[in-house]
Amino acid sequence: MTDLILTINAGSSSIKFSLFTMAAATEVIRGQIDGLGVHPRLVAREGSEKVVDQTYPDGTGPADHAAALKSILALLQERHPDQQVTAVGHRIVHGGPDFKDSVRLDDTVLDRLKALNPLAPLHQPHNLSGVAAARAAFPHALQVACFDTSFHRKHPWVNDTFALPNQFYEAGVRRYGFHGLSYEYIVSRIAELGLADDSHKLVVAHLGNGASMCAIRDGVSIASTMGFTALDGLPMGTRCGQIDPGVLLYLIGEKGMTTEELTKLLYNESGLKGLSGISNDVRDLEESDDPNAARALDYFVFRVRRELGAMAASLRGLDAVVLTGGIGENAANLRHRILHDEEWLGISIDDERNYAKEMRVSTDTSPVQVYVIPTNEEMMIARHTARIAAQESVGTAS
Repeated sequence: MTDLILTINAGSSSIKFSLFTMAAATEVIRGQIDGLGVHPRLVAREGSEKVVDQTYPDGTGPADHAAALKSILALLQERHPDQQVTAVGHRIVHGGPDFKDSVRLDDTVLDRLKALNPLAPLHQPHNLSGVAAARAAFPHALQVACFDTSFHRKHPWVNDTFALPNQFYEAGVRRYGFHGLSYEYIVSRIAELGLADDSHKLVVAHLGNGASMCAIRDGVSIASTMGFTALDGLPMGTRCGQIDPGVLLYLIGEKGMTTEELTKLLYNESGLKGLSGISNDVRDLEESDDPNAARALDYFVFRVRRELGAMAASLRGLDAVVLTGGIGENAANLRHRILHDEEWLGISIDDERNYAKEMRVSTDTSPVQVYVIPTNEEMMIARHTARIAAQESVGTAS
């Protein structure tokens, strides 16, 4: 019987999953269940083949994470009856100041992670719901937490702190950065592609419904646009990005908004959705003739261009830029708008390559190379989980 790793990325109404060999070298199957509790849909692929695309009739589909995992387990047993899940790797958005690497999930670790829920209210509770469901579904499997914040824990102090009294930094109020699993994968992929010599000073833009940018020197994160929470930096699908804290004081003091109302505003009603009044989806906005849709995209482009300059300044130079994430990988028009007229940074874009969806979209003579590289957070989770499993196996043997 073959041992496998299951990776889980649990959101508020969805679970993304992938199945890997224990060596984490080969992905067996990937998919997701979304619309939990409303209109659930299960989609799964093996390689390029779609093996499941099921929308459940009303009232019959999985209503929560536990039920969704049972559906996933049934699919895996149907497709691969002679294989067993011996380890489960979980994407956990926030690891706080203490978790600098992936760890085995036990009750003590879970209690510490639950205490971080207020720092990532849009993600952390759902991540941990996925853990609870997986522990019930796979009681004998190793459970591993893989953190989006770990990659950024080597930030220099000046990129890690706020200009507040020092006791707040010591209490954990600091810049954590997120999307670390994505950035870590891109760094590994650059090495695999033989591009490392061109990327000592690298900026990666993870642009999707959640968006951030990271300055990376020789594979180490030194600055990120996200901070204490996943609200800071770039505007996102429904999140505001950088905002003057005086605005929040005004909304509390003059408009009487509660913490709950502010949380909903900043996490769920802002960003592209709030600016456009239409949608958080770039595809919808590009197709719309509403001027507010155009203005929302203008703002997004402006902020990405601004942060690109800031990240290059933190690196004191620039060798390469990588765009990834749903927008970075697929929105050629936005890539053009973000990267044109950036010769002052050493960037020269080849529009033919950009619209042809080639990996390298810079010109042959561009001093700074620009690449479009699909991210794979699941692969990174599987690698970390395999490493922890191997360490435990050695410990048991000794």
